[in-house]
Amino acid sequence: MPNKIKSIENVKKLRKNSTSMEIKLWHYLRSHRFMELKFRRQHALGKYIVDFICIEKKLIIEVDGGQHNEQESYDTMRTEFLNKLGYIVLRFWNSEVLNQFEMVKNQIYNSAFGVD
Repeated sequence: MPNKIKSIENVKKLRKNSTSMEIKLWHYLRSHRFMELKFRRQHALGKYIVDFICIEKKLIIEVDGGQHNEQESYDTMRTEFLNKLGYIVLRFWNSEVLNQFEMVKNQIYNSAFGVD
């Protein structure tokens, strides 16, 4: 039980300290605004906390900053775990959310609805 409590505390902390790019994307995804799909933010899955998740479509969206350059092996291991649970994981750099938001939205749509 202590791990679950720690996870809930971490989720709350991450929600309070969202990056500006996470806030921008959340504004677009929240309240069924994106194709009427329900997204959650900072959601615990196993030992990981994902930025955004749509359980219905088995889709996870991660917004990465520069720190992810140094943790590539960790991110790979994390993505493999999430893929084994049946989730598609999309990763976007902060700069993509900032400068290429239409492309980000198109990729989310294509992944959610199986469009190539």
